[in-house]
Amino acid sequence: MLLTASDLLIESLQCIDQEERVSYYRKIKEQERYGDQISHKIFEELSTSFITPFDREDIHLLADFLDDVIDRINSCAKRIAIYKPKKNTQGSKELGQIVRKDAECIAKAMDELESLRKNAIRLKAHCKELHDLENQADDVYELAITQLFEEEKDGIEIIKAKDILSELEKATDAAERVGKSLKTIIVKYA
Repeated sequence: MLLTASDLLIESLQCIDQEERVSYYRKIKEQERYGDQISHKIFEELSTSFITPFDREDIHLLADFLDDVIDRINSCAKRIAIYKPKKNTQGSKELGQIVRKDAECIAKAMDELESLRKNAIRLKAHCKELHDLENQADDVYELAITQLFEEEKDGIEIIKAKDILSELEKATDAAERVGKSLKTIIVKYA
């Protein structure tokens, strides 16, 4: 679901046709709703399960942070569909690629979580990668904002692009929080 949403986001950042942008937003919204269902199911299971592989609070927090990533992807797609920017900036496309790398890294980390004690080193590496990707996203965001204010002369387009860039950067922040949550689990259980 997270990988699918990030792929759809990249595609939406490539297109300029408004109907296509709305279509991508609807598809991402479906993925976001599916994520909400999974989060709700996890919450329900936590309240009825006697034994869990990790602390209930850690599982709940991890699920919330995972949901935050897809919520940010959805929020970005919504802004693209609603604002109808004349074009998506190069910076937004680059941030979209980083969000996709975040999604890939998170998927790999979730696989490693199944056998934490055996895979702690690899899981730590994924946490570090999420941190590094967030730092990279900060750099891309700062450069994109600088270029936007230097190159764009239409004030309304500046507002649109700035808000879309901001949502993309917040998606990378959310992904890094997933990594921090995983680090807590590693400390407790590895």
